[in-house]
Amino acid sequence: MDIIEQFKRQLEGVQISPEIEEIGEVVEIKDGVAKISGLRGVENFEIIEFDGSGRGLGKTAIALDAIINQKNEKDRPKCIYVACGQKKSKIKKIIATLEKAGAMEYTTIVCAFPDDPAGFIYLAPFAGASIGEYFRDNKQDALIVYDDLTKQAWAWREISLILRRPPGREAYPGDVFFLHSRLLERAAMLSPEMGGGSLTALPIIETQAGDISGYIPTNVISITDGQIFLNSTLFKKEQKPAIDVGTSVSRVGSSAQIKAVKKVAGRLKLDLAQFQELERFSEFTEELDPQTKKTIERGKRMTILLRQNDLEPMPIEKEVIVIFTGVNSDIEEVAIDKIKDFEK
Repeated sequence: MDIIEQFKRQLEGVQISPEIEEIGEVVEIKDGVAKISGLRGVENFEIIEFDGSGRGLGKTAIALDAIINQKNEKDRPKCIYVACGQKKSKIKKIIATLEKAGAMEYTTIVCAFPDDPAGFIYLAPFAGASIGEYFRDNKQDALIVYDDLTKQAWAWREISLILRRPPGREAYPGDVFFLHSRLLERAAMLSPEMGGGSLTALPIIETQAGDISGYIPTNVISITDGQIFLNSTLFKKEQKPAIDVGTSVSRVGSSAQIKAVKKVAGRLKLDLAQFQELERFSEFTEELDPQTKKTIERGKRMTILLRQNDLEPMPIEKEVIVIFTGVNSDIEEVAIDKIKDFEK
């Protein structure tokens, strides 16, 4: 056996027992973000991707919201945050945030800094996955955040080029898809016979100039159960979280939503999608029929209602009330500057 292959197997190889069985049961992970719960929800053992065109859009904040929001859960999952190529200053802020929220007692942080060797950055997600699997295989639930897998792909490209492996598209090696698939498919929920533990993965990908069709984003999208795309244009309009409804897709439908959310949120995605389309159309004309104007005014108020500060997860009961209010009330009759008071 080639010594490099042997080294790789020792470091990243995980022996999956053939007796392990996945089960298709749906158990929601409460992320504390009303807009995510209303659009799709997150379930145990699911793999959800956060895409964002550039830095500072709130990708990490949404993931931290999901970790912090587990604090009050009866059977809260163990959380693992993998910082892959992140600056030390950012990690210090994240640790301080989690400590302030009381979330560090159930959270493990795995770090590989930008000035570390490429091998460390490449291996950090695998180390985090191994920790998550330990909890999963011991009849517990675990939630792991990979922040972000783009940097892991860059590290693997660097290693492969040093090893003189044939470069492919964008100079990535031919097995870059296998790199992420073998990592993300370790997220699973075991059958009751195997203990019933679960591992849920939330990978973060940074897109280049908002191009969701890039090589790494499309690879990870094809593996995950859905993606949440953050749009810089919405962010500049102070829409937080800046979730682009049109490109945020679920491949499990409403099965990840609890019954209360499913009942009140049926129209939410359609209403927001119609609003965004009509708002773009209204930039080119002032002659709008009354129904179109009503839809736009309603959409403006609904987006304000769904605004949420970073690192302030919302209890599920409040999420249900907020979504119900936005979808079913005559919210277009409320003045825009009174929306947050109306929410309270």
